[in-house]
Amino acid sequence: MFNILAEITGNLNVVAAVLTVPIGIALIGYKACESVGRNPEASTKVLVQSIIAMAFAEAVVFFAIFLGGAAG
Repeated sequence: MFNILAEITGNLNVVAAVLTVPIGIALIGYKACESVGRNPEASTKVLVQSIIAMAFAEAVVFFAIFLGGAAG
């Protein structure tokens, strides 16, 4: 019984990360497009910063998968 409960609670952080990270990535993309629309000259700087931010956000899912798998 406790093994099943441990597996379920260990997977909840993975589910939360998988569901919320795409929302964060979408917000990063939305704000990047908005800022390029306001200041087109800064498009290269905004692109680089948004790609880095999206990569860090995506890394959260991998950390949750690897660390969540160790809990179960």
